[in-house]
Amino acid sequence: MNIILLGPPGAGKGTQAKRIEEKYGLVQLSTGDMLRAERKSGSELGRKAQAIMDAGKLVSDDLIIELISRRIDQLKGGKGFILDGFPRTVPQAEALDRLLAEKGLKLDAVIEMTVDEAELIHRIAGRFSCAKCGASYHDQFNRPKTDGVCDVCGATEFTRRADDRPEAVKIRLVAYREQTAPILPYYRKKGLLHPVDGMAAIDEVGRQIEAVLGRP
Repeated sequence: MNIILLGPPGAGKGTQAKRIEEKYGLVQLSTGDMLRAERKSGSELGRKAQAIMDAGKLVSDDLIIELISRRIDQLKGGKGFILDGFPRTVPQAEALDRLLAEKGLKLDAVIEMTVDEAELIHRIAGRFSCAKCGASYHDQFNRPKTDGVCDVCGATEFTRRADDRPEAVKIRLVAYREQTAPILPYYRKKGLLHPVDGMAAIDEVGRQIEAVLGRP
């Protein structure tokens, strides 16, 4: 089984991807993680990507497709994958279709985690974490048991990500809409697009995804 997971920052893609990996035996393929791994390995592909990024340019679709192709070839035992962060444009979606066809593979589902943007901004803007151990908290939904003291390690210093500020989140959501909106009709026309409620509780989102993919 091969799927794409779509959703804006903070929709919970990472959490659901991990659950899908465990339940269905799939492997999450994050283009960001793959790029970092190639650059760290010092491979020819990694050096190529590093040179492009050092020049302040975006890595080309062809290079990303080559990266995905190599990673798919490394999957053992015919394991399926979850693609996260790609494709973001119709040409990328078409290139992915060609790549999978060449390998005798296909996509089984494209899961879109839909959100209420105002609620999502509130959800993301309330996040903070322990500066020492990284334990996650939220102003409203998950405060430390004792204010100002980490439940896990007892530290008293906390931090918030700069890109979790409401203004920054709004910019990230606009970018997501502009990048992703065009590929939704593309996959809808193919009968692959399945929206789920990304604002629901984690277990409920998982149940909706299981309804799409079938019981593991």
